[in-house]
Amino acid sequence: MNPIVPGATIGVLGSGQLGRMFTIAARRMGYRVHTLSPDEDTPTGQVADTEIQASYDDLDAVRAFASGVDIVTFEFENVPAATAAAAESCAPVRPSGEVLHVTQHRLREKRWLAGHGFPVAPFAAVSSLDELRTAVDRIGSPAILKSAGFGYDGKGQIAISGPGHLDQVWEQMAQDAVLEHRIDFECELSVVAARGESGQCVHYGTVRNAHVNGILDVTSAPSCVPSKIEREAVRIAQDILDQFQVIGVLCVEFFLTRGGKLLVNELAPRPHNSGHFTIDACVTSQFEQQLRTVCGLPLGDVTMLCPAAMANLLGDLWAHGDPNWPAALAIPDAKLHLYGKVEPRPGRKMGHITAIGSDVAEAEQRALAAREVLT
Repeated sequence: MNPIVPGATIGVLGSGQLGRMFTIAARRMGYRVHTLSPDEDTPTGQVADTEIQASYDDLDAVRAFASGVDIVTFEFENVPAATAAAAESCAPVRPSGEVLHVTQHRLREKRWLAGHGFPVAPFAAVSSLDELRTAVDRIGSPAILKSAGFGYDGKGQIAISGPGHLDQVWEQMAQDAVLEHRIDFECELSVVAARGESGQCVHYGTVRNAHVNGILDVTSAPSCVPSKIEREAVRIAQDILDQFQVIGVLCVEFFLTRGGKLLVNELAPRPHNSGHFTIDACVTSQFEQQLRTVCGLPLGDVTMLCPAAMANLLGDLWAHGDPNWPAALAIPDAKLHLYGKVEPRPGRKMGHITAIGSDVAEAEQRALAAREVLT
């Protein structure tokens, strides 16, 4: 396919903060952006050229949307596969609908990873109380029961400490699920990587992630793990992109066990929360990289100019009124990113703060200090 050059129109399925940051990168480089989602006045719609409000199940609206753009991408993986297929009948879709279909469903994703030889935690499919009991007997506990589809940020997950009370657990889940052995990990890592049409891959190295209540809290870059683990994580990520024939950006989340083994936790076929630091700390951000890959342009330089840390801002910070933005911005080298969401609900990602420093510890200290003074 010939490169899609500035002046063209990019269609984005989805309208959250990832689409917003992608749109900002695209408009800076001279592209127009249209977005489609069931909502209005969205983070993406606020900065896009055109915002279409339509259900993803309205395939006529999706086809009309795709007919008005040069290429379609998506900003989250919970777009129905039928929606991606309808768009693909009218315009190229990158990454492909197949990548979307696999990664939006935990069981399909686990089976794909295991079937292609990638390391994952022990898991079992569960669709009934009897299957749950059998799975717990086989996999053991502690374990985590996760909904098979449409789960993110810790949603649709129930911890299981032992074989008791499984009837209550299943009553609470009551849908197709995956039981995973709970890993005693040393830390959580991720690799954000991109693959172009020619098969060229670039990556941002490993970053270290800390979660609170299943939601990413802080990312530190670089991760400072031993070089052997760094190389192995990058190799696995690049192999996944190649096996999937991804054209776009993909994040691979890992557990690093206390024995030094890497296990793939989840895949996200799009820019990722743990890659937000790239906006302020790298030559080419993950969002510009997404644009370059889907448009068939040369991939950008991924050099990290300085260590960085990213701290998420959740709606809880608004519990007692508006946060103290001037205080946070007084912290040296702290950068504020807000997503344009109107309602600050507890646990809802409203923005993030990135800070840079001479080393990772200094960057972390600045990011956390900037968030602390908001309240």
